[in-house]
Order: sequence, then C-alpha cells, then structure tokens
Amino acid sequence: MAVTPVQTELGSVPVARSRTAAARARLEGIWARPITRAVLKAILTIWTTITLTFWLIRLMPGNPIDLKIDELTREGAITYDEAKVMASSLFRIDLTRPIQDQYVEYMGDVLRGDLGSSFLSAGTPVTSIILSVLPWTLFAVGTGVFLAFLVGIGLGILAAYRRGGVADGSITTVGSIVSSVPNYLVALLIILVLGVQLRWLPITRMRGAFSPGVEPGFTPEFIGDVLFHAALPISVFFLATIGHWILSMRGSTLAALEEDYVNAARARGIGDARIATAYVGRNAILPLVSQLAIAAGASVGGAVFIEQVFVYQGMGLRLVKAIDQRDYPIMQGIVLVTTVAIVAANLIADLVYSRLDPRIGRAGGSSG
Repeated sequence: MAVTPVQTELGSVPVARSRTAAARARLEGIWARPITRAVLKAILTIWTTITLTFWLIRLMPGNPIDLKIDELTREGAITYDEAKVMASSLFRIDLTRPIQDQYVEYMGDVLRGDLGSSFLSAGTPVTSIILSVLPWTLFAVGTGVFLAFLVGIGLGILAAYRRGGVADGSITTVGSIVSSVPNYLVALLIILVLGVQLRWLPITRMRGAFSPGVEPGFTPEFIGDVLFHAALPISVFFLATIGHWILSMRGSTLAALEEDYVNAARARGIGDARIATAYVGRNAILPLVSQLAIAAGASVGGAVFIEQVFVYQGMGLRLVKAIDQRDYPIMQGIVLVTTVAIVAANLIADLVYSRLDPRIGRAGGSSG
C-alpha cells in the first residue's frame, strides 16, 4: 500500500522527537560533569576580567598622548598644538575611535592569540615583553612559596604531634606572627634592620635581577649572581607565606588525628611512623594541595610592591611602569596572563584534589 505524505509526516514526528531527546540527554550528561562546569566558569571568569580591565583602564585620567603632551609643554619650548601633533605622530595610535569598536577589535586579537604591541615601544609585541619578565617573577615568587610550603608542612606536622608542648607553642606563635605581617612590611623591615641599622646586607648591590656587565648564560658566575639578587625577594615571599602553611597543616593534621581510621590503624598494631605518613600525612595534606596550586598561579602576577622595593625586573614592576605610562596593551596583557594563570591553577587544583581523594571523584564524577 502506498504511503501518503500525511502518514510520512506523522511517522517522522516521533523520530524527530527521539533525536531531540537524545541530543538533550547528551548535553545534560556533559553538563552534569563538574569538570565541564568548571571549564565554562573559568572561561566566563577570564572573559569578565578581560572586559573589566579593558574598560576600567580607559577610565583612568590621561592617556599616552596626553602624558606626552604634558611632558613637551612643561618645558615651554613648544605650544600645545605643536606638542599634540608631535605626540600623535610619535605613538601612531588612534584613541578617538568609539571605545566599543576598540573593544571588539581587541577581543578579536585576543582570540587569535595576539596581545598587541606596546604603545611606547613601537613595534614591540606585548607577548615578548611579558616573556622577558615572567621568568624572573616565576623564579623568585615560586621559589619562595614552594620552600615555605615544604618547611611549613614539616613544622605544622611537628606542632600537631607535639600538641600542647613547648614545640607546639613556639611554632604556633611564630606562625601566627609571621602570617599576620604583610609582605611589604617584611621587605621594609629587612631593608631597615638588616640593611640600614645592622648593615649585614648590601641592599644597594642586591637590587635588580642581575648585576650590570654579567653575561647571561648557564654559567656559575651568572647563576650565582642571579641567586644573589633574588635572595631578598625569595626571603620575603618565604617569610610572608610560611605562617599560613604552618597553621593550615597543623589544623589539618589535628583533624586527621581524630579520625576513626587512625584509631583503627593503631588498633591493628600499625606503627606510628606508618600512620603518620600513609594515613595522617596523606589525608592532612589534601586540602593544602589545592591552596598550593592557587598560590603558584597567583605567583605569576608577582608582588608589585616587593618588586618595586628591590627593583626586581618581574611582572609586578613592569605593570607599575605600564600604569605610569598608560601603556594600555601591556597593562591588559599582564592582567590577562595573571588571570589565566590563577584560573588554570584553580582548575588544576580541583583535578589534583579529586585524583588524590577518590571519594571526590566518585561523588562528583570529576574524574570522568
């Protein structure tokens, strides 16, 4: 029997509905995964930060052309119109375009991986400028934070196992004090006490990333000089963060010691050393793993004040110079790189935490 067009249409309706339901089920399955939601939130966070940075820096008083005009007219040798022509020809940028057009163009460049070129250093890509200062920040801040993490973990475990004793009281007191002191105050105290009052440190010679005249390369002379100049920033970041790791690890260890599985392990006759490493230590350090990843991501942005104090050629010092000069592309590029690093570190922390603690992976499905 021939199939009429009406029958064909009626028969295709259930098929279309089943396909729609299957597609909806697949999308719901993908959305149900925590990793999918985390990635989407990360993308939204990065986009929001880029957008806010773009609009906010243009609300700052002045721009590169205005600052150059003020500099030229301050000398009194030329008129305002002459200075304006000179500044406009010097920078070759058009800031009179509608800001929404500038934003659309900038977002298109970012999606292509192009962060633009510096206003003041014509033709110099922002990417190359960031790559020239990023290693110094990663080395100084990363080394200080990582050393503080290792030492803080050890001292925190010691304080927890000596709870109520002299060691616990001393370590906890020191950790509380140093964790409450801002890093810029630590830097000032080092300069004033060790450099000016006691004169134990040659602060002037230790400023900068390396000494003038030293040839960069993997040579003992250059490596020693880099460590000499990085000693002060590393020490500041170490002292400013070790208190947090001590107190966090102590509290986490004390909580782990009260768990039932620790008592069960002791009842089975397992030694204290085995319990401390395989049971208490492993579970107590889990919450700190995510914090370390976040701290590592935040280290990309550096510490603006610390790098200023020690004239350390990192991301923070370069950002300050860009703000003073109203170099919009460099400001946007540094904020973008810092944001991506922090967001990526949060994602990595979530993944690592779920892998280290299988219960999270089973409950949330992030491992899937």
